[in-house]
Amino acid sequence: MLDAALINDCADPSLKPAIVEQFVEAVGSDDPLAITVRAAGRLILVPKPKTPAEAIEIVRENIKRSNVRVGLTQFPAAVGLTGVSELKPDLVEPCSNLRIGTAMFARILRIVARWYGNPTSDEVFPQLFDDAVHSWRTGEFEGQNVFQAQDPGGAVMQTEPGFSAPVGEVDGAEAGPDEPSQIPSEPDDAGIRIDLRRINGQK
Repeated sequence: MLDAALINDCADPSLKPAIVEQFVEAVGSDDPLAITVRAAGRLILVPKPKTPAEAIEIVRENIKRSNVRVGLTQFPAAVGLTGVSELKPDLVEPCSNLRIGTAMFARILRIVARWYGNPTSDEVFPQLFDDAVHSWRTGEFEGQNVFQAQDPGGAVMQTEPGFSAPVGEVDGAEAGPDEPSQIPSEPDDAGIRIDLRRINGQK
């Protein structure tokens, strides 16, 4: 469980603390130096770093040919970079990683909520959260790259804790897109994730 002070000081303020906890529990790692490297559909084993400098060196060695996720939130290391020289140790610093990770997840949540029509029903939020987590792992929602998509802005209604994190998903240390493009090779593999009955109030 994340420290409450860390959430208060570092997490994106647009997300409720309970949502931050659910997000990190669903996709992140307990180890701030955690690095996940995937290429061609396979998890690549890398040495466990002991320092932030070692972690960044591992990222630097793998980022050109693989998808690399880092830190507490398993943030995609390549997002926002124009070159490996821009990689800094603060990418795996707990507060910094939580800040950029939750800011990106909040943007993804707003993208998903806009697709739903920005609903205000408490019953819909678990599905929004589920889809946002899925998008975080795959890098895509409804055909667009969520890490590059424009932020639609606005606020997202968030329920209090009590809903379950997505069922059947693997831990963030083993999850993530297979390719650096962060786009699934087979879009149909995502399956049906939207239950429109919730929007219409049907059972």
